[in-house]
Amino acid sequence: MKRIRLPFAPGINVDFADRELALRRVEEWANKGTYPVQVVYGPEGCGKTAWLRQSVELLRELGFDVIYINPTESGARVELSVVDLRERLLALVREATEQGTWGRVAWAIIDIARSAIDARVRKLAIIVDDVFQTIGLDKAALYVKGLLGILEHPPAEYERVITIVATSEGVSLREVGRHNWAEFKPIWNMPREGFKQLYDQIPGGKPPFEDMWQVTGGNPRTLLRLYKNNWNMENTVKELIREKDITPQFTAKWRTWLEKAVEDPDTLWNPDAPEELINELIRMNLILHNLHDRDPWFWVDQPPPEKDLELGIGKYVAWQTPLHREAVRKALESLKADGPSP
Repeated sequence: MKRIRLPFAPGINVDFADRELALRRVEEWANKGTYPVQVVYGPEGCGKTAWLRQSVELLRELGFDVIYINPTESGARVELSVVDLRERLLALVREATEQGTWGRVAWAIIDIARSAIDARVRKLAIIVDDVFQTIGLDKAALYVKGLLGILEHPPAEYERVITIVATSEGVSLREVGRHNWAEFKPIWNMPREGFKQLYDQIPGGKPPFEDMWQVTGGNPRTLLRLYKNNWNMENTVKELIREKDITPQFTAKWRTWLEKAVEDPDTLWNPDAPEELINELIRMNLILHNLHDRDPWFWVDQPPPEKDLELGIGKYVAWQTPLHREAVRKALESLKADGPSP
Protein backbone atom coordinates (compact mmCIF):
# COMPACT_ATOMS: atom_id res chain seq x y z
CA MET A 1 0.00 0.00 0.00
CA LYS A 2 1.26 3.43 -0.92
CA ARG A 3 2.06 5.54 2.14
CA ILE A 4 0.72 9.07 1.80
CA ARG A 5 2.63 12.26 2.59
CA LEU A 6 1.03 14.53 5.14
CA PRO A 7 1.66 18.17 6.01
CA PHE A 8 3.03 18.47 9.55
CA ALA A 9 4.00 22.14 9.65
CA PRO A 10 4.69 24.83 7.02
CA GLY A 11 7.42 23.47 4.79
CA ILE A 12 7.47 20.07 6.51
CA ASN A 13 5.76 16.98 5.13
CA VAL A 14 5.99 13.56 6.74
CA ASP A 15 5.23 10.01 5.70
CA PHE A 16 2.22 8.39 7.30
CA ALA A 17 3.56 6.47 10.29
CA ASP A 18 2.45 3.28 12.00
CA ARG A 19 -1.26 2.56 12.74
CA GLU A 20 -0.83 -0.95 11.34
CA LEU A 21 -3.58 -2.36 13.55
CA ALA A 22 -5.97 0.41 12.54
CA LEU A 23 -5.32 -0.23 8.85
CA ARG A 24 -5.94 -3.93 9.39
CA ARG A 25 -9.26 -2.98 10.93
CA VAL A 26 -10.14 -1.11 7.75
CA GLU A 27 -9.22 -4.19 5.70
CA GLU A 28 -11.53 -6.22 7.92
CA TRP A 29 -14.36 -3.78 7.26
CA ALA A 30 -13.55 -3.86 3.55
CA ASN A 31 -13.93 -7.64 3.55
CA LYS A 32 -17.17 -7.70 5.53
CA GLY A 33 -18.73 -4.26 5.18
CA THR A 34 -19.89 -2.35 8.23
CA TYR A 35 -23.10 -2.65 10.17
CA PRO A 36 -24.14 -0.53 11.89
CA VAL A 37 -22.32 2.77 11.32
CA GLN A 38 -18.81 2.77 12.83
CA VAL A 39 -18.24 5.81 15.06
CA VAL A 40 -14.54 6.17 15.85
CA TYR A 41 -13.65 8.53 18.68
CA GLY A 42 -10.51 9.53 20.51
CA PRO A 43 -8.47 12.45 21.83
CA GLU A 44 -8.16 15.62 19.78
CA GLY A 45 -5.16 15.43 17.49
CA CYS A 46 -4.52 11.73 18.12
CA GLY A 47 -4.08 11.03 14.40
CA LYS A 48 -7.61 10.05 13.34
CA THR A 49 -7.50 12.22 10.23
CA ALA A 50 -4.12 10.90 9.09
CA TRP A 51 -5.37 7.33 9.54
CA LEU A 52 -8.57 8.03 7.63
CA ARG A 53 -6.70 9.68 4.77
CA GLN A 54 -4.40 6.68 4.56
CA SER A 55 -7.49 4.46 4.68
CA VAL A 56 -8.82 6.21 1.57
CA GLU A 57 -5.74 4.97 -0.30
CA LEU A 58 -6.17 1.47 1.08
CA LEU A 59 -9.84 1.29 0.13
CA ARG A 60 -9.15 2.59 -3.36
CA GLU A 61 -6.60 -0.19 -3.82
CA LEU A 62 -9.28 -2.65 -2.68
CA GLY A 63 -11.64 -1.47 -5.41
CA PHE A 64 -13.92 0.86 -3.45
CA ASP A 65 -15.44 4.11 -4.60
CA VAL A 66 -14.71 6.51 -1.75
CA ILE A 67 -16.30 9.68 -0.39
CA TYR A 68 -14.27 11.42 2.32
CA ILE A 69 -14.84 14.83 3.90
CA ASN A 70 -13.32 16.71 6.82
CA PRO A 71 -15.18 20.02 7.35
CA THR A 72 -12.87 21.25 10.12
CA GLU A 73 -9.89 21.14 7.75
CA SER A 74 -11.87 21.97 4.58
CA GLY A 75 -10.70 18.66 3.20
CA ALA A 76 -12.38 16.28 0.79
CA ARG A 77 -11.60 13.36 -1.46
CA VAL A 78 -14.23 12.23 -3.96
CA GLU A 79 -13.36 9.04 -5.81
CA LEU A 80 -16.67 8.15 -7.45
CA SER A 81 -16.84 6.23 -10.71
CA VAL A 82 -20.21 7.81 -11.56
CA VAL A 83 -19.06 11.02 -13.24
CA ASP A 84 -22.14 13.19 -12.74
CA LEU A 85 -22.34 12.33 -9.03
CA ARG A 86 -18.63 13.03 -8.61
CA GLU A 87 -18.94 16.40 -10.30
CA ARG A 88 -22.05 17.27 -8.30
CA LEU A 89 -20.31 16.58 -4.99
CA LEU A 90 -17.09 18.32 -6.04
CA ALA A 91 -19.13 21.41 -6.93
CA LEU A 92 -20.61 21.40 -3.42
CA VAL A 93 -17.11 21.01 -1.94
CA ARG A 94 -15.83 24.00 -3.93
CA GLU A 95 -18.79 26.06 -2.78
CA ALA A 96 -18.22 24.98 0.83
CA THR A 97 -14.54 25.96 0.64
CA GLU A 98 -15.49 29.43 -0.59
CA GLN A 99 -18.61 30.04 1.49
CA GLY A 100 -18.25 27.76 4.53
CA THR A 101 -21.29 25.63 3.73
CA TRP A 102 -19.81 22.31 4.84
CA GLY A 103 -22.98 21.33 6.64
CA ARG A 104 -24.72 21.22 3.27
CA VAL A 105 -21.98 18.95 1.91
CA ALA A 106 -22.30 16.60 4.88
CA TRP A 107 -26.02 16.11 4.41
CA ALA A 108 -25.68 15.86 0.62
CA ILE A 109 -23.33 12.89 0.99
CA ILE A 110 -26.21 10.72 2.17
CA ASP A 111 -28.25 11.41 -0.98
CA ILE A 112 -25.25 11.09 -3.28
CA ALA A 113 -24.24 7.78 -1.69
CA ARG A 114 -27.74 6.42 -2.26
CA SER A 115 -27.64 7.61 -5.86
CA ALA A 116 -24.26 5.92 -6.34
CA ILE A 117 -25.66 2.59 -5.12
CA ASP A 118 -28.68 3.07 -7.37
CA ALA A 119 -26.24 3.60 -10.26
CA ARG A 120 -24.75 0.17 -9.48
CA VAL A 121 -21.65 1.18 -7.53
CA ARG A 122 -20.94 -2.16 -5.85
CA LYS A 123 -18.33 -1.21 -3.25
CA LEU A 124 -18.67 2.18 -1.58
CA ALA A 125 -16.90 3.75 1.43
CA ILE A 126 -18.31 6.85 3.14
CA ILE A 127 -15.87 8.46 5.59
CA VAL A 128 -16.98 11.55 7.48
CA ASP A 129 -14.33 13.13 9.70
CA ASP A 130 -15.12 15.59 12.54
CA VAL A 131 -18.51 16.58 11.16
CA PHE A 132 -20.67 16.87 14.27
CA GLN A 133 -19.66 20.42 15.17
CA THR A 134 -20.42 21.50 11.61
CA ILE A 135 -23.94 20.10 11.51
CA GLY A 136 -24.63 20.73 15.21
CA LEU A 137 -24.15 18.28 18.06
CA ASP A 138 -27.93 18.08 18.49
CA LYS A 139 -28.18 16.62 14.98
CA ALA A 140 -25.39 14.05 15.41
CA ALA A 141 -27.74 11.14 16.07
CA LEU A 142 -29.99 12.09 13.15
CA TYR A 143 -26.98 12.18 10.84
CA VAL A 144 -25.82 8.73 11.95
CA LYS A 145 -29.35 7.45 11.40
CA GLY A 146 -29.21 8.82 7.84
CA LEU A 147 -26.01 6.87 7.20
CA LEU A 148 -27.54 3.76 8.76
CA GLY A 149 -30.45 4.08 6.36
CA ILE A 150 -28.04 3.54 3.47
CA LEU A 151 -27.10 0.17 4.97
CA GLU A 152 -30.59 -0.89 6.01
CA HIS A 153 -32.65 0.40 3.10
CA PRO A 154 -30.39 0.71 0.04
CA PRO A 155 -31.98 1.72 -3.27
CA ALA A 156 -30.31 -1.26 -4.99
CA GLU A 157 -28.21 -4.29 -4.18
CA TYR A 158 -24.56 -3.72 -3.37
CA GLU A 159 -21.56 -5.86 -2.55
CA ARG A 160 -20.16 -3.90 0.42
CA VAL A 161 -20.66 -0.46 1.94
CA ILE A 162 -18.48 1.00 4.69
CA THR A 163 -19.64 3.95 6.80
CA ILE A 164 -17.19 5.56 9.23
CA VAL A 165 -17.75 8.69 11.30
CA ALA A 166 -14.83 10.04 13.35
CA THR A 167 -15.14 12.51 16.20
CA SER A 168 -13.32 14.08 19.14
CA GLU A 169 -16.54 15.43 20.61
CA GLY A 170 -17.31 13.44 23.76
CA VAL A 171 -20.68 15.17 24.09
CA SER A 172 -21.78 13.81 20.71
CA LEU A 173 -21.14 10.23 21.85
CA ARG A 174 -23.84 10.55 24.47
CA GLU A 175 -26.26 11.94 21.92
CA VAL A 176 -25.61 9.16 19.42
CA GLY A 177 -25.24 6.46 22.07
CA ARG A 178 -28.88 6.82 23.17
CA HIS A 179 -29.79 4.87 20.02
CA ASN A 180 -28.64 1.60 18.46
CA TRP A 181 -27.59 3.19 15.19
CA ALA A 182 -23.82 2.98 15.62
CA GLU A 183 -21.03 0.84 16.97
CA PHE A 184 -18.46 2.82 18.93
CA LYS A 185 -14.76 2.12 18.43
CA PRO A 186 -12.22 4.16 20.41
CA ILE A 187 -8.80 5.06 19.06
CA TRP A 188 -6.00 6.29 21.29
CA ASN A 189 -2.91 8.43 20.77
CA MET A 190 -0.12 6.82 18.76
CA PRO A 191 1.76 3.92 20.36
CA ARG A 192 5.32 4.61 21.38
CA GLU A 193 7.01 2.95 18.37
CA GLY A 194 4.78 4.70 15.83
CA PHE A 195 5.17 8.05 17.54
CA LYS A 196 8.96 7.62 17.36
CA GLN A 197 8.61 7.19 13.57
CA LEU A 198 6.84 10.56 13.41
CA TYR A 199 9.25 12.28 15.82
CA ASP A 200 12.27 11.12 13.79
CA GLN A 201 10.91 12.85 10.66
CA ILE A 202 10.91 16.30 12.26
CA PRO A 203 14.07 18.12 11.16
CA GLY A 204 16.35 20.33 13.21
CA GLY A 205 17.18 20.43 16.88
CA LYS A 206 14.50 19.13 19.21
CA PRO A 207 14.15 17.85 22.78
CA PRO A 208 14.95 14.18 23.47
CA PHE A 209 12.29 11.71 22.37
CA GLU A 210 11.65 10.53 25.93
CA ASP A 211 10.77 14.08 27.00
CA MET A 212 8.37 14.47 24.09
CA TRP A 213 6.73 11.14 24.84
CA GLN A 214 6.12 12.14 28.47
CA VAL A 215 4.63 15.50 27.45
CA THR A 216 2.50 14.38 24.50
CA GLY A 217 1.60 10.81 25.35
CA GLY A 218 1.93 10.08 21.63
CA ASN A 219 -0.44 12.82 20.44
CA PRO A 220 0.74 14.24 17.07
CA ARG A 221 -1.09 17.57 17.42
CA THR A 222 0.53 18.20 20.79
CA LEU A 223 3.91 17.53 19.20
CA LEU A 224 3.01 20.06 16.50
CA ARG A 225 1.99 22.63 19.14
CA LEU A 226 5.37 22.32 20.80
CA TYR A 227 7.22 22.52 17.50
CA LYS A 228 5.38 25.71 16.50
CA ASN A 229 6.21 27.20 19.91
CA ASN A 230 9.92 26.39 19.53
CA TRP A 231 9.54 23.56 22.06
CA ASN A 232 8.56 26.05 24.79
CA MET A 233 6.47 24.05 27.23
CA GLU A 234 5.33 27.00 29.35
CA ASN A 235 3.97 28.97 26.41
CA THR A 236 2.27 25.89 25.00
CA VAL A 237 0.50 25.23 28.29
CA LYS A 238 -0.65 28.87 28.49
CA GLU A 239 -1.98 28.58 24.94
CA LEU A 240 -3.97 25.49 25.87
CA ILE A 241 -5.39 27.13 29.01
CA ARG A 242 -6.71 30.00 26.90
CA GLU A 243 -7.98 27.72 24.14
CA LYS A 244 -9.88 25.48 26.57
CA ASP A 245 -11.11 28.45 28.59
CA ILE A 246 -9.85 27.02 31.88
CA THR A 247 -10.85 30.07 33.90
CA PRO A 248 -10.14 30.94 37.56
CA GLN A 249 -13.89 30.65 38.17
CA PHE A 250 -13.90 27.08 36.84
CA THR A 251 -10.83 25.97 38.76
CA ALA A 252 -11.99 27.66 41.97
CA LYS A 253 -15.39 26.00 41.79
CA TRP A 254 -13.95 22.52 41.30
CA ARG A 255 -10.55 22.93 42.98
CA THR A 256 -10.75 19.95 45.35
CA TRP A 257 -11.83 17.47 42.69
CA LEU A 258 -9.43 18.81 40.06
CA GLU A 259 -6.47 18.60 42.43
CA LYS A 260 -7.26 14.91 42.95
CA ALA A 261 -7.93 14.27 39.26
CA VAL A 262 -4.58 15.64 38.06
CA GLU A 263 -2.94 13.05 40.31
CA ASP A 264 -5.28 10.21 39.38
CA PRO A 265 -7.97 10.69 36.71
CA ASP A 266 -9.94 7.71 38.08
CA THR A 267 -10.97 10.08 40.87
CA LEU A 268 -13.62 11.13 38.36
CA TRP A 269 -14.92 7.55 38.24
CA ASN A 270 -15.81 7.77 41.92
CA PRO A 271 -19.61 7.60 42.44
CA ASP A 272 -19.33 10.84 44.43
CA ALA A 273 -17.61 12.74 41.60
CA PRO A 274 -19.81 15.66 40.50
CA GLU A 275 -21.58 14.86 37.23
CA GLU A 276 -21.53 18.57 36.34
CA LEU A 277 -17.73 18.64 36.51
CA ILE A 278 -17.39 15.44 34.46
CA ASN A 279 -19.71 16.83 31.79
CA GLU A 280 -17.74 20.07 31.66
CA LEU A 281 -14.41 18.29 31.28
CA ILE A 282 -15.88 16.16 28.49
CA ARG A 283 -17.36 19.21 26.79
CA MET A 284 -13.98 20.99 27.00
CA ASN A 285 -12.31 17.94 25.45
CA LEU A 286 -9.98 17.58 28.42
CA ILE A 287 -10.77 13.99 29.41
CA LEU A 288 -12.11 10.73 28.03
CA HIS A 289 -14.54 9.12 30.43
CA ASN A 290 -15.63 5.49 30.72
CA LEU A 291 -12.74 3.96 28.78
CA HIS A 292 -13.29 0.58 27.18
CA ASP A 293 -11.77 -2.66 28.35
CA ARG A 294 -8.18 -2.80 27.03
CA ASP A 295 -8.91 -5.89 24.96
CA PRO A 296 -7.70 -4.85 21.46
CA TRP A 297 -10.96 -6.18 19.98
CA PHE A 298 -12.74 -3.10 21.35
CA TRP A 299 -10.21 -0.64 19.91
CA VAL A 300 -9.42 0.52 16.38
CA ASP A 301 -5.70 0.53 17.12
CA GLN A 302 -3.43 -0.35 20.04
CA PRO A 303 -5.26 0.52 23.28
CA PRO A 304 -3.69 2.67 26.00
CA PRO A 305 -2.06 0.94 28.97
CA GLU A 306 -4.31 -0.34 31.73
CA LYS A 307 -3.06 2.52 33.89
CA ASP A 308 -0.18 4.97 33.53
CA LEU A 309 -0.43 7.91 35.90
CA GLU A 310 2.69 9.54 34.44
CA LEU A 311 0.75 9.92 31.17
CA GLY A 312 -2.51 10.79 32.94
CA ILE A 313 -4.19 7.49 32.07
CA GLY A 314 -6.43 5.70 34.54
CA LYS A 315 -8.35 2.48 34.17
CA TYR A 316 -11.66 4.24 33.48
CA VAL A 317 -10.78 7.90 32.88
CA ALA A 318 -7.85 9.54 31.08
CA TRP A 319 -6.67 13.04 30.34
CA GLN A 320 -6.58 13.48 26.57
CA THR A 321 -2.84 14.10 26.79
CA PRO A 322 -0.36 14.85 29.60
CA LEU A 323 -0.35 18.44 28.33
CA HIS A 324 -4.12 18.75 28.93
CA ARG A 325 -3.56 17.60 32.50
CA GLU A 326 -0.64 20.03 32.86
CA ALA A 327 -2.86 22.90 31.71
CA VAL A 328 -5.31 22.16 34.53
CA ARG A 329 -2.44 21.75 37.01
CA LYS A 330 -0.99 25.15 36.01
CA ALA A 331 -4.40 26.77 36.29
CA LEU A 332 -4.70 25.39 39.81
CA GLU A 333 -1.24 26.68 40.71
CA SER A 334 -2.17 30.14 39.44
CA LEU A 335 -5.27 30.05 41.59
CA LYS A 336 -3.16 29.25 44.68
CA ALA A 337 -0.78 32.06 43.84
CA ASP A 338 -3.68 34.52 43.72
CA GLY A 339 -4.80 33.61 47.23
CA PRO A 340 -7.01 31.18 49.14
CA SER A 341 -10.42 30.06 47.94
CA PRO A 342 -13.24 32.47 48.79
